[in-house]
Amino acid sequence: MAQQTEGPPHHIRLMGRAVNGTVARAPWLWPVLKAPVRRYFDGLAHGWDERTGAGTVDHLTALATAVTHVEAEPERVLDLGTGTGVAALFLAREYPRASIRGVDFSEEMVATAKAKVGLDPEGRIAFKVADAASLPFADDSFDLVAQVNVPPFLAELARVLRPGGYAVFVASGGPATPFYTPPSVLERGLAKRGIETVASDAAGRGTYLVGRAARG
Repeated sequence: MAQQTEGPPHHIRLMGRAVNGTVARAPWLWPVLKAPVRRYFDGLAHGWDERTGAGTVDHLTALATAVTHVEAEPERVLDLGTGTGVAALFLAREYPRASIRGVDFSEEMVATAKAKVGLDPEGRIAFKVADAASLPFADDSFDLVAQVNVPPFLAELARVLRPGGYAVFVASGGPATPFYTPPSVLERGLAKRGIETVASDAAGRGTYLVGRAARG
């Protein structure tokens, strides 16, 4: 779910904040919101990158800064709410030996992401339609779970994150991002799940928070 270069319209920001707040504080209500939100993003998939500036330096600065706090190079990386795959492809370049998986609940967004990869003979990068609230992965599957401009589905993130693994949260437009979660909310939610905040700051137009799971 990408951030618009010139800032989102007020009504989009309000919608994003409402969804974000619900996921953060009342995640059991997500099934009620999921279908209309998915239809909304399905309808916007075509031309998304061009309209929003996804993949530009401005969009990726906070993510690029966040991953400098990941001390051990991950073997398996998950991009939650991958949208058109911009962050997943950045992470694939950053970690050339890692297996990269990107998931999004919008079929149209995932189709756009898959078209960017084309035929990947090594099978290193793959995109899949999936709900971030109910991921199709086993416990402790990933060394790094990233999400850019996505509501905080913390329970599932913590479930699939390996002991000692990293969680990266990015708002590419900072507090102006529709799906923005204040660091204090993220820190409390992560701490409840045994994930310690190791870095939280601004970078470019965006903000980021990096957490690390207990080693077990």
